Amino acid sequence: MKHLPVLIAAMLLAVSTQLFAQQMKMDTTKHKPHTHHMNGIEMDDMDMSGSMQMNSQFSLDLPMNRDGSGTSWVPDESPSYAYMIHGKKWMTMIHGSFFARYNNQDIFKSGNRGGQKFDVPNMVMAMTQTKVGKNGLFSINTMFSLDPFLVGPGGYPLLYQTGESYQGKKLVDRQHPHDLFSELSVAYTQRIAKDADLSFSFGYPGEPALGPPVFMHRLSAMNDPNAPLGHHYQDATHITFGVATLGFRYKDIKLEGSAFTGREPDEFRYNFDKMKFDSYSARMSYNPSKEWALQVSDGYIHSPEEAEPQQNVNRFTASAIRTKMLGDDSYISTTLVYGQNHYSDNDKTLPSVLLENSLQFSKVAIYGRYEFVQKDAEELDMQAAFPANPNVNINAVTLGTNYIISTGKSTNLTAGVQATVNVSPSTLKTYYGAAPIGFQVYLRINPALMKMKPMMDM
Repeated sequence: MKHLPVLIAAMLLAVSTQLFAQQMKMDTTKHKPHTHHMNGIEMDDMDMSGSMQMNSQFSLDLPMNRDGSGTSWVPDESPSYAYMIHGKKWMTMIHGSFFARYNNQDIFKSGNRGGQKFDVPNMVMAMTQTKVGKNGLFSINTMFSLDPFLVGPGGYPLLYQTGESYQGKKLVDRQHPHDLFSELSVAYTQRIAKDADLSFSFGYPGEPALGPPVFMHRLSAMNDPNAPLGHHYQDATHITFGVATLGFRYKDIKLEGSAFTGREPDEFRYNFDKMKFDSYSARMSYNPSKEWALQVSDGYIHSPEEAEPQQNVNRFTASAIRTKMLGDDSYISTTLVYGQNHYSDNDKTLPSVLLENSLQFSKVAIYGRYEFVQKDAEELDMQAAFPANPNVNINAVTLGTNYIISTGKSTNLTAGVQATVNVSPSTLKTYYGAAPIGFQVYLRINPALMKMKPMMDM
């Protein structure tokens, strides 16, 4: 039993690799539309515009486009960058990204906390599903990251970022790498009445019902290689070693509850951490129209940080995502997130706000992110310099642009550049400078846009 998760992961990775190879060999020429049967479901195969339709992993009555990370929702109008492979009984989708970049967090050396690095933040996700009987749906999700190899165990430089630890020290001004096995989860959904579903999912690791879709799965954030500074206030539980979620949907409202392991992944990014199920969360999601996805969630997280084992966290989040198609290959996507942590050891509540946007044209994208995060000296590992442990307000603005320079075999090669202005609080200007500017240039490889048709009523 000890090696069972590794064996399952190896098999899933092998299947994903084989499916990816099949996709790369697919004939990309236009062909006449026809109807394809998947385990009793009629589905339109690719038509003259390359469109395809597929239902959600968690409902036979909802479109695939609504699926975010874990069991979260994004707007139905969200397009997908993915490879789709359909078999007789199984439908599979693969997506991911690799950013090969140069990252300098304080290009003008305003302070002494910035760093620079060449690295490749990345992730690959594979999802597959099949119908069970007339009203059942079974799905498998996997996500892998080569961050431990291509970013390194100490993560990448990111001013004012905090969360997790390495070699006995808190990671500060650095973003931790993601685990090699970032998700291995299964889910079963039963349609129990018209417009009503009951679903159960289990992940080792997986993502509980807490927070918005994680940043790398949000359309508004897909162009930015960096994690948000409020990541550990908003969506950091997306890699949880042991999570069980029960959800009930009626029409466009979903209620969910999760039990999960509170501890963040340890610094050994290749293994499977111990399951404890010592934390819990609840989330309500509501999609009032095809362009909007709203959620509010609350959770108790037991001892999330290895460096502060006595500290428990109550996390509250609320978010709104809007995506609107402007054409076949252009859209605008915006996300607003509020997240706060209440810490048990010092009775503090620290808030964060994120606003991010991406405007995608046929080849060119223009994107940005604004962040406000309140942290204290302890969070920044500076309590020796500030024994009173004051709160500090951090503001950061990122602007970037990229261009798709090549598309082949349903895969994009994109070149991009972005800059971040960090507005330092007066308390920390001696260390960070008044407004350190980060800069990065990158090449990104990811699947091309997959045009989707709306799901027909069943």
